Amino acid sequence: MKDYQSVADTVAEEIRAGVRRPGDRLPPQRKFAQQHGIANSTATRVYQELARRGLTLGEVGRGTFVRAVPRASAPALTEPAGSRIDLELNYPVVSEQAALLANGLGGLLRPDVLGYALRPVGAAGVPAVRESAADLLARGGWRPDPAQVLFAGNGRQAISAVVTALVPPGARLGVEELTYPVIKAIATRLGITLVPLAMDAAGLIPEAVEEAHRSGPLHAVYVQPTLHNPLSVTMPRERVEHLSDVLLRSGIPAIEDAIWAFLHDEVPPLASLAPEQTVLVDSLSKRIAPGLTLGFVVAPGFLVGEIATSLRSGGWTPMRFALEAAYHWQQDGTVKALVQAKQREAAVRQEIAARHLGGFAVRSDPRSYHCWWQLPRPWRADTFVAAAARHGIGVVPAAAFTVGNNHAPNAIRLGLASPQTDVLSQALATLAELARSAPDDLVTD
Repeated sequence: MKDYQSVADTVAEEIRAGVRRPGDRLPPQRKFAQQHGIANSTATRVYQELARRGLTLGEVGRGTFVRAVPRASAPALTEPAGSRIDLELNYPVVSEQAALLANGLGGLLRPDVLGYALRPVGAAGVPAVRESAADLLARGGWRPDPAQVLFAGNGRQAISAVVTALVPPGARLGVEELTYPVIKAIATRLGITLVPLAMDAAGLIPEAVEEAHRSGPLHAVYVQPTLHNPLSVTMPRERVEHLSDVLLRSGIPAIEDAIWAFLHDEVPPLASLAPEQTVLVDSLSKRIAPGLTLGFVVAPGFLVGEIATSLRSGGWTPMRFALEAAYHWQQDGTVKALVQAKQREAAVRQEIAARHLGGFAVRSDPRSYHCWWQLPRPWRADTFVAAAARHGIGVVPAAAFTVGNNHAPNAIRLGLASPQTDVLSQALATLAELARSAPDDLVTD
């Protein structure tokens, strides 16, 4: 005779193996009992046990459904690690996120509305969604012209399309000397030469743009003025104005990456000061959730057609469902609520980082979800990354952000968004203890 625990174990294994997927409905208990050759009362206990384990969710009048796999418990920070703590990928998630997003999708799931949302759509979207996107992207007193808003499948695709439109193969693209790694991959694929531009504590140095342009024409400059990745630097107003003057004087277009700028939304973008020289790119993945992506491009009027063509030819146009979801979430206040929650959460995580790493050379911003750690001697970035990995913690070395043949700083970037706060605290405490030791201390006979 089967007992309820063994039957529950079988169903749990099916869920873990993906045979039963999140959202699948379990059969009614009477039918489940017949399928498994058990009594109805045993089936009831199986369903109760599955719910207790957090594997299913009962909905009155609808039945029992497989729920999304719950977050794993905190891994041990001793060697060998049973699972990995990710301080590499950096997608902010807040506790109320799923509930807010689910509520906002209610109207979209009506059959007539859903049918409309599943139709194809072009890079320009539709007028109502462009208006909504302009509201979403507005900050620091600036709001883009909705007619200049285009859409991509995600932020990376938006960057790829803009670079493709502005920089021909073999040409030169100026980038900050430490930059977003994806732009390096895009340049390699397109046969573009990246030109590292010097930075200081305030961000990109405008004179570096002029100097690089004199030595060989720059077709564009890719820049992150607000909450730069990996340094968390935000250019002061005076620096942004200086940069805009240089761009206007030289005629160089800028690609402004504003992916993290929603966390510092009182700062106006470069596009507000040099609108005819700047193409702004942004996305939903950090604001909302990585699982439903949408990229935005705000282009000067004379470039809208060319960038739209680039989006189409690259296969980078958006899904209409994502457009409609973003529209609903913007209209009902979900985006605003999530942005505010993620702004508060960033401050909490930066406080945790400051508590554990306060005695080290760490550069960050209270609004940011990452920080830049200049490692103490005698540590090198590569050996520290390897040592952290032995403790089950993934971090990113400076070399990933370094352009060309420039010497990589002896530093790492820590992404603070992915782990739960208690796990983050444990991981940073482990890394701090590791940094206080000498690399030779880790060598054993």
